[in-house]
Amino acid sequence: MSYQILKRLLDIAGSIIALIIFSPIIIFTALYIKIMSPEGPVFADIPGRVGKGGKEFRFLKFRSMIPNAHKWLEEHPEWHEKYKANNYKIDPNEDPRMIKGEFINFMRKLSIDELPQFINVLIGEMSIVGPRAYYPFEIKDQAVKFNVSADVVAKAISVNPGITGPWQVGGRSLISFDKRIAIDADYASQKSILYDILLILKTPYAVLTMKGAY
Repeated sequence: MSYQILKRLLDIAGSIIALIIFSPIIIFTALYIKIMSPEGPVFADIPGRVGKGGKEFRFLKFRSMIPNAHKWLEEHPEWHEKYKANNYKIDPNEDPRMIKGEFINFMRKLSIDELPQFINVLIGEMSIVGPRAYYPFEIKDQAVKFNVSADVVAKAISVNPGITGPWQVGGRSLISFDKRIAIDADYASQKSILYDILLILKTPYAVLTMKGAY
């Protein structure tokens, strides 16, 4: 059986199992968001992410910020510059867009907000294991800033992005863009089910230790 077929079968089976196992957490999180911020949707209204071959898709993620948070950011240049300068992240303890409540920080640090991405996996837009799902503007701006070659970028987006992957288990927000996309390009070149399994096994530790989590 080819790598692509086996990987797709594992993605389908894994996403179905994960959605069933985590359904109580998913339901609780959705209800919590609607109670704490009833004026907005449950899922984050964020720009599309770059999928396989550069095709954009809607990246499903629980909302942890005010509605239209990215638009708010663009309307406040001082925060937008801070966001770009900090590897497209703002510390949630400082971010004025965050929904109030202790569970929101807990949700983000333990990556509970990422659970809806198993739906992206099920419909074939993502994989359980793969490179980061980059914003289009993130790739454009950061590739120029860090002088990353077009070949490295093309290799990194030649496969489906993943819920977990080498950068996610290796430091997440602590890794700069040039190192992150080089890691992703290297992953895309390997195409190994055994490597995928190894990364899955490393993921719980990375999540629980919260290394590099925002």
